[in-house]
Amino acid sequence: MLKLKTLMGAALLAATAATAQAASYPDHAVTIVVPFPAGGSTDYAGRLAADILSKQLHGNFIVQNKPGATGSIGAAEVKRSAADGYTLLVSSPAVYAVNQYLFKSLQYDPVKDFDPITILVRAPNVLVANPKSPAQDVPSLIRLLKEHPGTVTFASSGNGATDHLTAELFWQKTGTKGLHVPYKGGAPAIADLMGGQVQYSFQNVNAVIGQIRSGKLKALAVTADQRSPVLPDVPTMAEAGVPGLAVYSWQAAVAPHGIPADIQAKLNQALVKGLHQPDVKAKLEHLGFEVVGDTPEDFRKFQLAEMARWKNVIETAHISIN
Repeated sequence: MLKLKTLMGAALLAATAATAQAASYPDHAVTIVVPFPAGGSTDYAGRLAADILSKQLHGNFIVQNKPGATGSIGAAEVKRSAADGYTLLVSSPAVYAVNQYLFKSLQYDPVKDFDPITILVRAPNVLVANPKSPAQDVPSLIRLLKEHPGTVTFASSGNGATDHLTAELFWQKTGTKGLHVPYKGGAPAIADLMGGQVQYSFQNVNAVIGQIRSGKLKALAVTADQRSPVLPDVPTMAEAGVPGLAVYSWQAAVAPHGIPADIQAKLNQALVKGLHQPDVKAKLEHLGFEVVGDTPEDFRKFQLAEMARWKNVIETAHISIN
């Protein structure tokens, strides 16, 4: 009986300590690792998360960019961090759903090593063309690809990046094949697309909305379930004759596996509340982002579905990095 009381007392003390820890969180600076260079969509999402959490939780949230190996270096560093809520990761599908199928050896497991917090935002890709490229709509592009297999150029931000994989999925869905031209990042790919060195590319809507509006790039279709509010005159892929090509770039926050449940819940609630503030939501939508702000459970379910899809695309196309 005494032993039972002792165990119950220990459990109560542990629960009380955990509750107190969550109540005082954060009591010192929190690092948000973004495993890509500054200036891209994931960096924007990381800084958005830091701003929201700073305001909602009245703490100091600092973004650190740690790029390399398609996000793998920063992700592995977060995996090795203490699971106390003071190191977080904000990243994209590359880290959460793609890298494990591209790299022969990976220093982290995207499911086992991280506890989900929430998907912050998502944005569909848009198939864009240089205005002087021969095909200026999806049906004529498919005809062009079939007439000249393996020669029509598609730029991407790198081997295995989501813009590359979207192109591969497009070719698989249409029974065609283009010529993949990888760049070291989205910016040089977009620059060469505008310059006419390459002809087509699948880019995040928010990355090329300015160039589309200015006429420097032509939008052929969006990879979304429905038309994008920022490109209402551009058809979806399904409307253009290619069903099953709803692809989104998404940015999400996670913590090292083992984060206290109360702190995980506190982070989730703060981010969801902040993302749905009218001014924040309006700004994001103007930039082409859609607010998600889901539960950790819904995040994990979506992640597993994304992993299955990209595994199939990568294996069918025989893509590897090393």
